[in-house]
Amino acid sequence: MLRIENLVVAYGGIEALKGITLEVEEGKIVTLIGANGAGKSTTLRTITGLEKPKSGKITYNDVDLLNLKTQDIIKMGITLVPEGRRVFPNLTVLENLKLGAFFRKDQDVIKEDLKRIYDLFPRLKERNWQLAGTLSGGEQQMLSVGRALMSKPKLLMMDEPSLGLAPLIVKDIFNIIKEIHKQGVTILLIEQNANAALRIADIGYILETGTIKNKGKGSDLLKNDDVRKAYLGESVIN
Repeated sequence: MLRIENLVVAYGGIEALKGITLEVEEGKIVTLIGANGAGKSTTLRTITGLEKPKSGKITYNDVDLLNLKTQDIIKMGITLVPEGRRVFPNLTVLENLKLGAFFRKDQDVIKEDLKRIYDLFPRLKERNWQLAGTLSGGEQQMLSVGRALMSKPKLLMMDEPSLGLAPLIVKDIFNIIKEIHKQGVTILLIEQNANAALRIADIGYILETGTIKNKGKGSDLLKNDDVRKAYLGESVIN
């Protein structure tokens, strides 16, 4: 589905990504974990055309994404849930959701999809008249995910969806991610909460200072001593 090959992205003279290669297979949950500054968000921004790489290749179903505009990438079925939620605070919940379907023309299907979003996020239905800026952090994250789903993505990319949320809300968000996946959406997940991310991931990649340091099944990486020490806060006793 999505393949990144030898991707290098630089800001000025500093390389944020140093030739990374990774693959997201259709129907999988793939997670990319790493510390702040590792290059996780840069990876997603480059996939969506918001950053231009120094070199490398990104293909989606064998189509070169690097020559496409962001809106054309979205039309192909790739959608990003950005870090920090980025809802439109002065628009209502309903208006935010409708913006997610901006490029779509199938009005009847849009109404059906809106109902599905409300089924997935009952709180949004209760507050569809409310200005997005007055929602709680957890509700804004639900809105951000719901807005992305309104574009009918085949590949949903999520940048730190649990950031700044209370533990109970984090649990809800990860349950929602699993439910979205069950509905047939492929997911590329970026998370600092490595434990939660690896538990639901089919495949995990460890990104350190712009370089892929490890790759494996999510369950295997959870058992990896180096990963546990670096990202799960566990001391390993020999």
